[in-house]
This record gives sequence, structure tokens and C-alpha cells, in this order.
Amino acid sequence: MAHPTTDPRGLAAALADMARDLLAQPGVQQTLDRVVEHAVALVDGCESAGILVVRQGKVSTLAASHELARSSDRLQAELGEGPCLNATIEEEQVFRIANMAEAGDRWPRYAPAARGLGIGSAMGFWLFTEDENLGALNLYSSRPDAFGERTEHVGWLLASHAAVAFASARNEAHLRDAMDTRQDIGEALGILMERRKITEEQAFDLLREQSQSRNVKLRALARQITETGELGN
Repeated sequence: MAHPTTDPRGLAAALADMARDLLAQPGVQQTLDRVVEHAVALVDGCESAGILVVRQGKVSTLAASHELARSSDRLQAELGEGPCLNATIEEEQVFRIANMAEAGDRWPRYAPAARGLGIGSAMGFWLFTEDENLGALNLYSSRPDAFGERTEHVGWLLASHAAVAFASARNEAHLRDAMDTRQDIGEALGILMERRKITEEQAFDLLREQSQSRNVKLRALARQITETGELGN
């Protein structure tokens, strides 16, 4: 039976359904988890998918459909080389490894270790928007030559949708966090003003001084005040 995305109309419908599903997720992690699930479902030959990110030199797996993807990320972090790292650090938009057994020239340590994990072929896509490097979406198969030009095209379209959904979910989370922080601080200032008979400016200066001297985040200190009514020691 042909894969549902081999037909252009089927592919368009599947990507549209995926886009709606990603935007309907309640948070960043749920969005990423669904991205890797959709990758396995929509990209012919893909058996495992993961999203890797490098922040301040540290490799992290943000989501994985199978332990294989996490193991591949760990290998690349330990060895300091690998296709997913290249896609993320060097901002390589697409890579496709037809046969991992023949990838030793570029990744002499990673390629044989990946074969040991059971990876026969792989593809990766840089996740980015105009302003952000979001990491890489990586697809794996146990079979050599599992991915061709068409599956690369499908993967690229999927990754483009995924990057937009990822960025949107993260921006929304930051906005919610900022609004919650503003509300917590506002309530804390009101309590300090009432208890200490001081102005809003004086209350904020006191809150900021205590945050700095105690090395406690402003929001955490504000929440403590709203919960206990006290600034504490």
C-alpha cells in the first residue's frame, strides 16, 4: 500500500492537519512531542525522530519518539561530532545520509557508533525562523537508503511547519510567563504598600533590593509575599 503522503493532495491534507494539531497543543513540550510523532507518521521510511538543540555548548534532546533518537543525540554529545550537531551549529538546512555505513569519511567516530545503534540511514532539518535557531529535527531508519529526494522534500515541509509551531508555542509561553510575573509582582507590591505604609516606588525598590541581596528571582520573592504576606528574612 502506498504511503498516504505519496499523493500531493494527501500530503497537503496531512500537513494541514498537522499544522492545526500543533497549534492546538497547550504548551511547548506537547508541541515538540507531537512534531516527532507526526514525523514518524508522515515521512515514509522514518522509524524514529527527535529534536536536538545546542545551548551554550550543551547538547539536549527536546523530544524523541523513540529511545534511538535520544541515544543518537547522546553519542554526538559524547563524541563531539555528528550530522545533527552540524545541522544545528553550522545551520545546515538539510542533510541526508543514504547509508550510515558509508558516512565514516565525514563522521569517523559517529558513523560506526550509529550503525551499532541500528541506524541505517538518517535525515536532518535545521529548525529556524527569521530570528531564531531552534535546533534540528532528525529522522532515522534502520534500513540503508530508506530516504530519497521525495522524502527529503516531505521532511523539509514538515520541518518548516514545525519550526513555526515551535516558535509560536515558545513565544506564547514567554508571554504567559511575563503576564503571570507581572501579576505576582503587582500583588506583592500592594501587600508591601499596605503593610509598610510605603509608596509603590518604595515597595518596588525594597522588592528589588531583597531579590538581589538574597539572590532570589523577583517573581519567586513576589510569590512568597503573596502566599505568606511577609517579605521574610
